[in-house]
Amino acid sequence: MQKRPLGRTGLSIAPLVFGGNVFGWTADKKTSFDLLDRFVDAGLNAVDTADVYSRWVPGNSGGESETIIGEWIKSRNARDKVVVITKVGGDMGQGKKDLSPAYIAKAVEASLKRLQVDSIDVYLSHWPDPETPYEETLSAYDTLLKAGKIKSIGGSNLDADQLRAALDVAKANGLPRYDVLQPEYNLYGRASFDGKLRDLCIAEEIGVISYFALARGFLSGKYRSEADLAQSQRGSGVKDYLNSRGYRILDALDAVAARHGAKQAEVAIAWIIARDGVTAPISSATSLQQLESLIKAAALKLDASDIAELDKASA
Repeated sequence: MQKRPLGRTGLSIAPLVFGGNVFGWTADKKTSFDLLDRFVDAGLNAVDTADVYSRWVPGNSGGESETIIGEWIKSRNARDKVVVITKVGGDMGQGKKDLSPAYIAKAVEASLKRLQVDSIDVYLSHWPDPETPYEETLSAYDTLLKAGKIKSIGGSNLDADQLRAALDVAKANGLPRYDVLQPEYNLYGRASFDGKLRDLCIAEEIGVISYFALARGFLSGKYRSEADLAQSQRGSGVKDYLNSRGYRILDALDAVAARHGAKQAEVAIAWIIARDGVTAPISSATSLQQLESLIKAAALKLDASDIAELDKASA
């Protein structure tokens, strides 16, 4: 599968990133291994996780996803087959978002141990930390880059002003800059990325790997009414999409999917892949059947009329 440069990192990734949030949550170890095996066999190569995945599950403490990925990498001798992306700064029990140098220095060692790797390919600030100046966070990353413990850095959940400020601090102080951004972005949720933030990423050649590609599953087309929300444990998060705009988007997805003999979810992901300024969306799967659909989405080519129809519906 054709790879794309991930901003200025020097890394190249396939146009779809596997979301590792499900590992140790809705996908057990065996299922996770099967999914990762098929993922790389299909020519895909980037896996996204975070130290906090999946701390929200009763009985979990965080690090479960990284641990499963690390065990898979070791058992398959697969380090050269995957670009490992993980995040730091989420609440791992410290009670706040934390990007302080002391916390990062401790957290990276824990992630490296769980992942069983010598270096993390892309290390992301998971959330903005208003208590820690950008200069301190970037200085901590500079130390890790020079030590070879990470290869590139980026930010997640930053708006345009925050990203601009971080870039300016890096330039003014001779520090490494964020070369990757992980924003929320999908056919329904476009406002926070389209416009100022997207323009900045294009201008600065920042690689973009977006999350919530299917808007919590809404864009799969399986949620058409409130009665459908009980279909999965994620259903409750879909209710807000059930409005006139949401139904208009579903109608457009239905039409484009029918023309291509594809599923609505595949079209929704293919639309993101086709967007200028996006390197690759992140999407997860908990079964091989779901993963096969993601693989098809990565190869689906929409034409100009398809994209125009989807753009109009989601405007």
